[in-house]
Amino acid sequence: MEDEILRQFGQIEQKVEEIIQRCQSLETDNSKLSERIRELEHQLCEKADAENRYAEQKTFIRSKIDNLLVRLESIAQVQ
Repeated sequence: MEDEILRQFGQIEQKVEEIIQRCQSLETDNSKLSERIRELEHQLCEKADAENRYAEQKTFIRSKIDNLLVRLESIAQVQ
């Protein structure tokens, strides 16, 4: 009877140890995934900023082209 109780406690201790190791493993995985999320969010912000800069440059260039076309048209009308 006493041996059976000791054996059951041994099994319980082993299972508790496995659960602790699994929790530690999951915490490590969670930390890695959280870091990856931060990296991806940073990359996303950088890409959004780059896209905004591109749109601003495109608008600026379009404005310059339109101004040049207006000047060319006014020169053509004078001649």
